[in-house]
Amino acid sequence: MSKQDNPCTKRKQTVFRLLAKALGEKASKNDREADNIAHIRIFIFLTYLITNCFIIAGVVRHWNDVPITNNQKILQQ
Repeated sequence: MSKQDNPCTKRKQTVFRLLAKALGEKASKNDREADNIAHIRIFIFLTYLITNCFIIAGVVRHWNDVPITNNQKILQQ
C-alpha cells in the first residue's frame, strides 16, 4: 500500500483542500506554491481563532466580578 493509497492520507488531503478553498482562491498556478500559501493562511486563521478564544475566556471569567469594598473586607474578617 503506497502512501497515496492510505485512507488517512486521502482524508487529510481532502480536508486540507477544503480548508484552502474556504480561505480564498488559489494564489498561484504552481500547486506547490499554492499549497505553501494555503498553509500560511491556515496558520494566520488559527492564530486569530486562538486569540479570540483567549479574549472570550477572559471576558467570561470576569463577567460578574464585583470589587470588594472596605465594609465587606471588615465583615469577612
